[in-house]
Amino acid sequence: MSNLPFLLEIGTEEIPDWMIVPALGQLRDSVQALLDGHGLQGKVSWVDATPRRLALRADGIIERQPDSKEVKKGPPIAGGQRAAEGFAKKQGIPVESLTQEGGYFVGVKMVTGRAAADILAAELAGLILKIQWPKTMYWTGGKTGPRFIRPIRWLVALLGGNVVPFEIAGVQSGAVTRGHRKLGASSVPVTVENYRDSLAASGVILAAADRRRKIETEIAGLLEGTGLKVHADADLLDTLVFITEHPTPILGGFDPQYLELPSEVLVTVMRHHQKYFSVEGADGKLAPNFIAVMNTNADPEGLVRRGNERVLRARFNDARFFWQVDQQKKLADRVADLASVTFQAKLGSYLEKTKRNVALASELAAMSGVDIATAARAAELLKADLTTEMVKEFTDLQGVVGGLYAKVQGESDAVSQAIYDHYKPTSMEDSIPSTREGLLVSLADKLDTLRGCFAVGLQPTGSKDPFALRRAAQGVVRILVEGKLEFPLAELVGADQQLREFLLDRIKYYFREVRGFKYDEVNAVLASSAENLPDVEARLKALQAVRPTENFEPLAASFKRIQNIVRQASFERGGSVAEPLLEAGPERALYDEFKRASETARGSEYLPALEAIASMRAAVDLFFDKVLVNAQDAEVRRNRLTLLASILTEFSTIADFSEIVTQ
Repeated sequence: MSNLPFLLEIGTEEIPDWMIVPALGQLRDSVQALLDGHGLQGKVSWVDATPRRLALRADGIIERQPDSKEVKKGPPIAGGQRAAEGFAKKQGIPVESLTQEGGYFVGVKMVTGRAAADILAAELAGLILKIQWPKTMYWTGGKTGPRFIRPIRWLVALLGGNVVPFEIAGVQSGAVTRGHRKLGASSVPVTVENYRDSLAASGVILAAADRRRKIETEIAGLLEGTGLKVHADADLLDTLVFITEHPTPILGGFDPQYLELPSEVLVTVMRHHQKYFSVEGADGKLAPNFIAVMNTNADPEGLVRRGNERVLRARFNDARFFWQVDQQKKLADRVADLASVTFQAKLGSYLEKTKRNVALASELAAMSGVDIATAARAAELLKADLTTEMVKEFTDLQGVVGGLYAKVQGESDAVSQAIYDHYKPTSMEDSIPSTREGLLVSLADKLDTLRGCFAVGLQPTGSKDPFALRRAAQGVVRILVEGKLEFPLAELVGADQQLREFLLDRIKYYFREVRGFKYDEVNAVLASSAENLPDVEARLKALQAVRPTENFEPLAASFKRIQNIVRQASFERGGSVAEPLLEAGPERALYDEFKRASETARGSEYLPALEAIASMRAAVDLFFDKVLVNAQDAEVRRNRLTLLASILTEFSTIADFSEIVTQ
């Protein structure tokens, strides 16, 4: 059988950039599952996309499924020859080929394999429409029509040299794609092999990696010899890659007078509203330049550049106006205005949230030795910038604007920096707040949101998390660990067991996926205690360090055995070992090793403590080899169980070693 290549392209109106990569992953998985499920042997070679198309290629598809045999269970033998003949006729098999099994007639039917083209033609429309998007739309047929992220305008489906025929909402598949809106043709015939080249000739750079490389290379060329450098912005680069089909950077400028505004404001205007890269001088300060990325190949007369400069000038004028107007009213005078800004219908206004934040920040400050008045003042002004014109227009600047305004309005550096940082960390890549006061007010704000939402039943469900509670919880974990804040988890979450479990899930995720500790190491340490997160980190580091040593994993296996023995005996831990009842030899030796290791562990950091515990391995092995725990004498038996339970209790304060996966 021939091995055929397959090409699929879904042509649409522009898809939002942030939805493209997840959709490509779904498309890859769905097509591969289709090929595997029908025994067509092909493998998806690549997927790629521009804002107007999702594309996929698979190779090695066989023309037709192999023929197969299908065993069919027929009527009971008691039905006689007539029943057998009726069954055979219905299945299309000779009656003489029937066998008897378990009191029934059984036949083997030969099933002719279907053509790959027929399978694809039958399945592709449904496969495409099953791609999950955050939002979808009808574009034809009203509410009875299909739904997709954007209207589907064309479809390419080729198996080898032939079109795979199917249709979606009247759009028939074919061998014709569309080029770039300005640089290409509206009709571009393609084959599987010339697809990429044909698109390139029509102005479309299909590969996201190639578009990314073009942007980066040409930006470097624009700035070469100028002494300027682009402000690194990976997220903006990702956006530009997926909103263009033929990206071309251009260098623009603006009046240096605007540099009187804070750089945070200028960068936000350029980045979030115009999708421009900001540019810095050799000193790292913002330069009066920007880099825009056009979706075309050239700007020989500078028309696009001048247009971007004109738009940016208007946006900067707006920002300057908002800055000046906002200074007419201090943040402290804006706090009362928060009464008219709703936080959440069941949880009241931002003024009510502010009062809770102040109380919680003051409590945390008292627990950690931070100046209570400073923490309370920062918490009081934390949300006041929500009423400013700047934040109403540039919502991404909330918090940052508050910090900037607080500084120019005479608040202390500690207060203004705490306000500035309080949304941090906004992602795993973002830093935590830079000051102790900032850590506390950020923690208070996030905890209040979590406590309140859980109290009124607004927990995240599935992929839905409208209040970003997962991000808030992850921020709490990072602040506690990386900020070295030793607040007991029980005091932070109170009696809300659901919130505690939610935070524990985030704690496990952080230590496993972000910090790279092994699954069983995290389980072992958290099973011991999850109250003090900096302490959890210290125990994890020690466990990770001692694990490769020769004695550790065998000892962990012995701990599982000890735990099972104690559990099966329904033995309640407690009490002390009666030394006179210890038998000379391995039993006494284990007790002596236990006392020695205990003394070492109690006076040591976690790593030496774990090394001392691991050194017990030989004594534990010999004990189990030579000593019968379940002795006939009840007192001796109880004393041996007490010894084992004491070992468990003493050393499980670092980690529950029975959770360690051993060979």
